[in-house]
Amino acid sequence: MDQGFRFRCQAHVRRLLYLMLATIALLIAFQYFEFPLTKILSLFSVGNARNFFPTQLSSPSSQILSNRSISTFSNEFHHTMNSGEASISEKNAQTNDSKEMEQNTKRNHVSESSEASIHTFGVISNKSSSGSEVKRAMAPVISFTNVTEKIAMAMAPDMSLANNTEDFARALSPVISFTNITEVLASILEKNKSSGTFRVSATRKKSWKPPLRVISLTQMNDLLQKSRASSYSVRPNKLLEVDHQMMLARSQIENAPGIENDTILYAPLYRNVSMFRRSYELMENILKVYIYQDGEKPIFHQPILEGIYASEGWFMKHMEGNKIFVTEDASKAHLFYIPFSSRLLELTLYVRHSHSRNNLIEYMKNYTDMITSKYLFWNRTSGADHFVAACHDWAPAETRGRMLNCMRALCNADIEVGFNIGKDVSLPETYVRSAENPLKNLEGNPASKRRNLAFFAGNIHGYVRPILLEYWENKDPAMKIFGPLPHVKGNKNYIEYMKSSKYCICPKGHEVNSPRIVEALFYECVPVIISDNYIPPLFEVLEWESFAVFVLEKDIPHLKSILLSISPERYVEMHKRVKKVQQHFLWHSKPVKYDLFHMILHSIWYNRVFQM
Repeated sequence: MDQGFRFRCQAHVRRLLYLMLATIALLIAFQYFEFPLTKILSLFSVGNARNFFPTQLSSPSSQILSNRSISTFSNEFHHTMNSGEASISEKNAQTNDSKEMEQNTKRNHVSESSEASIHTFGVISNKSSSGSEVKRAMAPVISFTNVTEKIAMAMAPDMSLANNTEDFARALSPVISFTNITEVLASILEKNKSSGTFRVSATRKKSWKPPLRVISLTQMNDLLQKSRASSYSVRPNKLLEVDHQMMLARSQIENAPGIENDTILYAPLYRNVSMFRRSYELMENILKVYIYQDGEKPIFHQPILEGIYASEGWFMKHMEGNKIFVTEDASKAHLFYIPFSSRLLELTLYVRHSHSRNNLIEYMKNYTDMITSKYLFWNRTSGADHFVAACHDWAPAETRGRMLNCMRALCNADIEVGFNIGKDVSLPETYVRSAENPLKNLEGNPASKRRNLAFFAGNIHGYVRPILLEYWENKDPAMKIFGPLPHVKGNKNYIEYMKSSKYCICPKGHEVNSPRIVEALFYECVPVIISDNYIPPLFEVLEWESFAVFVLEKDIPHLKSILLSISPERYVEMHKRVKKVQQHFLWHSKPVKYDLFHMILHSIWYNRVFQM
């Protein structure tokens, strides 16, 4: 009997040792391999999570996730960390006027619906712990570049007691950790904590931190020249008459005769005004575009003509209504247009609160599969002679897969997320407030009557704008740098500032693009672009540095010095060039020569010609 008892004891001891070893191994895995938080917490509800972290989350007073379950939070957080290159769009570009945003087709409903999640940081309770306490509590949990307390606050939106954050940090510290943070946004949030309101918001990991590398304008120019020298287009299986026409057009453009004293085209605005004018003439004379009639409304064939995504809508409207360039005979087409709206794709198919664009991407993939199987046009060049015009921030993701072979006219023209210089076209993001009168309030004050050195106002999206305001808001009377301006009917204050400032600051938001660039040209204000890796609109044709200022994000502290280093004579010339280039960025009820419709189409034509 003693031997049996000893045998049973030994068996129990072995099982206990095995259990202890497994537990230790699991803890080591958590600590050193950063086991995904989502895969653990998604198995538990709030109640079960208390059993998983029995000490930290046992009392009702320490339910720091408010009315949201831990699994919901963890899923949203995990998705935010791993989302694709295209982020949620810039909301309220000039004003927080809800009526104006409703007229703008309720854009960015994703951000509007996420006030309780990690994606938006709003009002914090007056009982919240101080910023320094939150920072100390959350430091072991999570940190990103240029993001400090805002992440802590976002993860625990109802932290009424300091020990709640400490408990939460202790609970999660073995689970997840990231790179240490910098200090700029920490100080911003520390200054705002007294009011109980945080003005910094972020909706995607990408918008929280700078890119890993910065491509200079000089490097972009080199890439453009290299793309001209070595064509990467798929050679057609059989050369048709249209191919010979395109090759002949390239030869004529490259050997364009010089021009002098053109009354319409001001030579300093262009890379090569002779080549541009000859290319434009050839486009007018020979270009034919076939438009796919496949696809159902509203995603296809239904343009949106107001709001910050209006460029894709106005281009679709003018393209489908055109009688000069459009042909119904595909054998005569040099280009093939897929008339979809990236904005309406999002409004129609995006599942609110899902934080997933997979169904949008799949929808466009299925459409491409359909036209490639139904028609022979695509297969002849693998889509190299097809193009789309899409302005929503998610368009780069929606046009992946086979559609990457297309020429993509994109507002989100970020070289770090797949924009191909020399093939793709940077589509100007234009904020159209009135579809009936897109030219309303055009023009601004003369150079001599612009009393403000610089101006910016807008919502604080991404990581660049908080830094801009940290250094320049209310710091210098010549630098009119604000957050959102108080609402005035017709956005009058914003427009007046644009019309009376020498330089209009155009910082990136969630993504590299901003409607402020075209607005600055619209109101004859020299644009100052602060957006690393952004390819400016119509890049293949225009010499942007002749009429705009480019400031690296890291040089924001020196912004005023950079602007003051521009001589008065140079500024007057730049202002003159802004007025000259303005014609290329205007939408008209009916297309006009050299207007934005023709310039977008020309850039697509131009890139295709140089692929031949």
